[in-house]
Amino acid sequence: MAVDVLEGHVLSRRGTTVALGSLALVVSSMVWAPAGQAGTVGDGTVTCAGNAHSRYDPPLTLVPRATHNHADVRYTCTNGLGRTVAATGSFDAFAPSASCVSLSGARGTETVRYADGSRSLIVIDGATTARVAGVLVVLQSGRVVEGRGEDHFVRRTVTSLPQQLPTDCLTSGLQGTQSAVQLEILP
Repeated sequence: MAVDVLEGHVLSRRGTTVALGSLALVVSSMVWAPAGQAGTVGDGTVTCAGNAHSRYDPPLTLVPRATHNHADVRYTCTNGLGRTVAATGSFDAFAPSASCVSLSGARGTETVRYADGSRSLIVIDGATTARVAGVLVVLQSGRVVEGRGEDHFVRRTVTSLPQQLPTDCLTSGLQGTQSAVQLEILP
């Protein structure tokens, strides 16, 4: 019984020491990081990986036409120091010509909201596409225009599988996709 009491006292002191050390580290991190860069490395590098659910309006068919795309994205983001934070993205784009087999002239924006309360507003102004065995790969480029990583270039890679059968391109059209998304805010 005396050993249990003694061990409890030692663990209690160790726990207090760990808690105070952690608090000192958090406070020193907040003091040393400039207000606009808290949580990011000095070069602004951020890499996010996640999954998106996209919806097309109107649905994609074999006939190219003007189409809006909205996607909700869930990310896990890591900065240059290896710190990880959850994030969500809201992506909206317009393509003057989109179909089940092609995409051209797409432009859009994405707002990424990080769990730490910061955000990045991204403008996508370039895209190339490739389709391999039914998988659509879209390589997008742009720039952060506001928030975390402001003025940094962005590379966004979207790998999509249709939620419907490819034959739907001939009838009702593809209404949406599930996608893997990698978003990179470059130094």
